[in-house]
Amino acid sequence: MGADREGSGRRVPARVAAYAVCGLVLLAGCASMPDRGDLHGVDSTPRQDPQVRVFAMPPREGDSPTEIVQGFLEALTSNEPHYETARQYLTGEAAKTWRPERSTTVLAGGPGTESDHSGSREEANDYSVTLTGTRVATVDAQQSYAPTDGQYREPVHLTRDGKSGQWRIDSVPQGVIMGKSDFQRTYMSVNKYYFASNAPSVTRAGTSAQPAAVADPVYVRRLVDPMTQVVRSLISGPTSLLGPVVRSSFPTGTALAENVDSLTPDDHNKLTVRLNDRAAGVGTGKCDEMAAQLLFTLQNLTPVVDEVELRSGSAKLCSLTEDRAEAVATRGSAQRPDYLYFIDDEDRLVRIAAGSNGTRPERVPGALGEGVAALRSVAVSRDEHSAAGIGLDNKSLYVGSLVSGGSLGDPVLVSEGKSEANRLTPPSWDAQGDLWIADRDPADPRLLLLEEGAGEPVEVQTPGLDGRVQAVRVAADGVRIALIVEKDDERSLLIGRIERDDRAGGPPAVTVLEPRSATPELEEVTAMSWAGDSRLVVVGRERGGVQQIGYVQVDGSTPEASVPAALTGVKEIAATEDERLPLVAYSEDLIVRLPSGLQWQKVAEGSAPVYPG
Repeated sequence: MGADREGSGRRVPARVAAYAVCGLVLLAGCASMPDRGDLHGVDSTPRQDPQVRVFAMPPREGDSPTEIVQGFLEALTSNEPHYETARQYLTGEAAKTWRPERSTTVLAGGPGTESDHSGSREEANDYSVTLTGTRVATVDAQQSYAPTDGQYREPVHLTRDGKSGQWRIDSVPQGVIMGKSDFQRTYMSVNKYYFASNAPSVTRAGTSAQPAAVADPVYVRRLVDPMTQVVRSLISGPTSLLGPVVRSSFPTGTALAENVDSLTPDDHNKLTVRLNDRAAGVGTGKCDEMAAQLLFTLQNLTPVVDEVELRSGSAKLCSLTEDRAEAVATRGSAQRPDYLYFIDDEDRLVRIAAGSNGTRPERVPGALGEGVAALRSVAVSRDEHSAAGIGLDNKSLYVGSLVSGGSLGDPVLVSEGKSEANRLTPPSWDAQGDLWIADRDPADPRLLLLEEGAGEPVEVQTPGLDGRVQAVRVAADGVRIALIVEKDDERSLLIGRIERDDRAGGPPAVTVLEPRSATPELEEVTAMSWAGDSRLVVVGRERGGVQQIGYVQVDGSTPEASVPAALTGVKEIAATEDERLPLVAYSEDLIVRLPSGLQWQKVAEGSAPVYPG
């Protein structure tokens, strides 16, 4: 499809035919596709129709160097598994050395070109073109997305074939380059799942602990056998960002068997995965974990997979259904909380059943529900047995059990900050039952961890964190943390990796490493909450813009989920990894909820709404 790529205003040749997958219906704008001559620009295939399949058109005899470059760029947006047509625009040697899988560079608009018109170069045997644009993101060889910025300028060189006299590209940047709109149409985000390696194998109560599943988002090509792509990526191991804190149950060197080209479930939604001999000796428990990783990973793909069978050679290793997978490992999005919690108009902790509306709030059992301490903000442990509350002046942190008759005691932490805004942030519980909080005192800003919500606080090391922490939320997997960090009057959402080094007989050494921005386009983030295994809901605004609510991925990309209905004056937002439960917000002195597909509804008067975590 000839396209006016991403509004760049330039004309390109008719190189790519785009068809609707359902019936190979030629799209409007291509019906009268000319063979030669001037073309009318057609907008890049829109994101809202991801089922458009694009077929690349090969070079034509007599194409000019500019037409060859444009044809090559168009072919990169096709759905060919190995970019066979794109390689036809290259010389034989360049086609052998070009590695499209090395990276994908995403530009704000389609790639522009600057040609070298000095002298009569087109009459000679070589020609130079520079590809230009504004960088948005890069997807690396591990299929990991990372926001980026700055100008893109890369040279392309063409030469005239000595025998045919046709122009071909003999020097091209490695990887693939395309505009943002084409990227959103061509690629999709999928969570691979591994297991947290820093979680204890035994709970503090002495029982065996299930491993926690950790989502590792990657981007795969949407219409190029995504199921097989994702399985290969899962087996190959986690991305570098999560590698230090997760483990895979697939033995090192495991891969799909050599004769496996594509994976498709049978009529009963059972997927058989044949592995090489590196997996032949795994025990039943390890094999069940491998199958659980696959089931968690494939849950949002089509066709549906309800059961996975693993085989090596002629031997069956194990078989696991989706229902049994939940017994193998815990996953945040599968853990449905019992209650939504908030502070009522008498500064007490109250609750209503999660997902309900119109029910009368009840005070929680224990001292925090009895109003022993007037509260500003709260956090409830993920098992819903304990709660932490910050006093009205943000100075003191209290921890109490949610049982009748429980006492509160003295604060477990007191800030020395001179004003409310420079004292304690709302706390957050992790999956291990430890409590996280930040002290915003400018004289001694710290990120702190209290084991089981008690004892001497452990100061968390934050190398690479530039700014003061204003909000803390730990993911259900226990290995990632979301932080709102303020610097130069701007507040950004950063996602970091949690590493623990438990010392025998002493407090653990805890570090947050490689904090990365999840909201590069927002100038100010005022509230956030985890809203899925790798997704957060964020309240913020762009530079010069108005407040908005939206979803972001931990890698900084924008998920395909619909944007929540607008709501003004949002001070706090609450969500849970279980995406079936509604968003809840504090706005205009009211607690409101957003059921799926509906408008915001009043829940009760109050503030500081939270789900467990």
